[in-house]
Amino acid sequence: MVYAILGEPYGHTRLLITVYSLLFVVLLYSIIHGEAFMDAYPYKRIVYRPRAERVAAFCLVQAVYHTVVLVMYRAAWPETEAKLVDLDQMAGLAVTVATLANGIRCSITDFSPPTTRILPTVYSHRFNISLYDAQFDSKTGKQIPIPTDIINAVVGAILRFQIVCLDMGVPTSQMRVIATEATRKAINSKEFIETIESKTHFPVEILPKEKEGVVGAWGIASGFSDLEGLAIDLGGGSMQITWIVSHAGNVQISPSGSVSFPYGAAALTQKLATLEEGKSKKEAEKAKDEFREEMMCNFRNAWKHLEIPASLIDKAKKDGGFQIYLSGGGFRGWGYLLLYLHQVRDEYYPISIINGYSALKNDFEDTEALKKIAKTAHNIFRVSDRRRDQVPSVAFLVNALARAVPHGIKEAHFCQGGVREGVLFQRILPVIRGQDPLEVATMRFARHSAQAMGYMAFSAIPRPSKKKRFPPSISAHVIQAFANFLFAHSTMSKELASTAALYSTSAGILADAHGIPHTDRARIALMLQERYGGELPPREIAFKERLRALLTPEEVWWTRYLGKLGLVISRVYPTGRIDPSRPRALPTARWADDLGKHKNKQGIELKVQLQKVAFDPTRLKEELQKDLKKVHKVGKKKNWIGGKHGWGMKVKVKLVEEDLL
Repeated sequence: MVYAILGEPYGHTRLLITVYSLLFVVLLYSIIHGEAFMDAYPYKRIVYRPRAERVAAFCLVQAVYHTVVLVMYRAAWPETEAKLVDLDQMAGLAVTVATLANGIRCSITDFSPPTTRILPTVYSHRFNISLYDAQFDSKTGKQIPIPTDIINAVVGAILRFQIVCLDMGVPTSQMRVIATEATRKAINSKEFIETIESKTHFPVEILPKEKEGVVGAWGIASGFSDLEGLAIDLGGGSMQITWIVSHAGNVQISPSGSVSFPYGAAALTQKLATLEEGKSKKEAEKAKDEFREEMMCNFRNAWKHLEIPASLIDKAKKDGGFQIYLSGGGFRGWGYLLLYLHQVRDEYYPISIINGYSALKNDFEDTEALKKIAKTAHNIFRVSDRRRDQVPSVAFLVNALARAVPHGIKEAHFCQGGVREGVLFQRILPVIRGQDPLEVATMRFARHSAQAMGYMAFSAIPRPSKKKRFPPSISAHVIQAFANFLFAHSTMSKELASTAALYSTSAGILADAHGIPHTDRARIALMLQERYGGELPPREIAFKERLRALLTPEEVWWTRYLGKLGLVISRVYPTGRIDPSRPRALPTARWADDLGKHKNKQGIELKVQLQKVAFDPTRLKEELQKDLKKVHKVGKKKNWIGGKHGWGMKVKVKLVEEDLL
């Protein structure tokens, strides 16, 4: 195993020989012997370990050996590519993926712990090559073979990527070249693949259309901690639909895989142009209406083929529609248009990250508004002219999809994850997939006692009662991530810390973390900003208010409470280290309905137990009392979210000295 970790773990023959040699050494245990002295001649004899013990050792060695052999060829969980012993995740090697989709994307991902779950990218580049568009004659619109210059450009891109891999020390055995729809349906697909393989010396894996949707769904799953709904991937040449349920790293997808349709953004643009060609406006509209009906019929048949679980259907009926998870360039362009729509409405949206962005039904299905924006807006962030030209076809697809989804669409969630992320996420062990992305992303900033500080924050939240409860949307993962991140900006000056913390999840050190919903980004940012005092320069106040607008007033109030509590914890333990044998302070909380002068106000009673000492030259008690006043002020009506008649509750703070030891 030492050899495998230090060396290249995918040389199967060498690995087997090494493991077998090590096991053979262990097998020598069975011939260990010693000398026993006796009273009679010959006065001594050789003594071996008991026979049963030697037999057990031999069987154990053989069992281990054959387990290693089997695991190298069979996955422990057949649905994924994760192995029982996955040396990528033990040795922390980088994995590279070159994706030959409509666009050519090359990336290097760091698989080393503890950040394996969020698939951190250490290199990424998209080459300006469109495989799908290159296969159609610009004059006639007919499909043609991939031109030689495009083939040479793809080969050159992969060769340059190999140099990057070499510079970064990535083993050649860790590189995968994966082709999807644009390659699969090319007239000269075989010639294209053979040219790449002969000139780059790397095999090209072609994903079947059924598997492409499944891999895309895995990519979507990589971007969320938990999800239940329909997964739809919209590429240039095709779109794939399936259902997905993912909880605690256990990903379930339709046993039928996915259903593929030739409705990719580029393909649909050409199809609609063909329907309009040579026809009057009325005739063209009639042809498009017939085609829309055909699409809707195909979608309805797909739902039956996919065998959507009854639990998902019942949930959709109850909630007023399905949650849909969207990936692929066509849908990402639609998502950026929706972000732009907020600006047009003077609803400044604070986060410009497409992964984790969610749109309600009415906005997502407002195809006319988005077509108008694409046609009239001068410049739209992250929407190229090519994507802008595809907006009418994507709008056509969204319109048909919205009508065909059983029980309708409740909410649309946009994802960065696609084939690349799906290929990588499948390889991760379930125990690692089950980790929360937000916690993993903040782990590198955690101080020694971050977990203990997380427990302190939990202790300051009252337990649920029949009438009241802490909002479940602020999950345990969010609170632990806050504790991990508590000191990330502590070395900054006071004028910088609050502002840097406020932007940390949208444009700062956590902005590129994969798999964090926008609402969680807002919660963490608001808590951190309060932790550093909450003071902001005037120009940043508007940004803070827009972050607050992503949450409910109740959630915003609790981010203030927890943020101020974080300030108190950081003052009591300024180095982030807690000695469990000598605690300085411990918080507890309860719901109370006997607060205020007249003992008739409802709220929280926060009790902080301080270690009692005979003499305190550090004046910890006096300083702690000052800091706890900040928590108390959160409960004053003037500080409620929305003013005196907004959302909030009274907070009573008690500081008592007790013997905690």
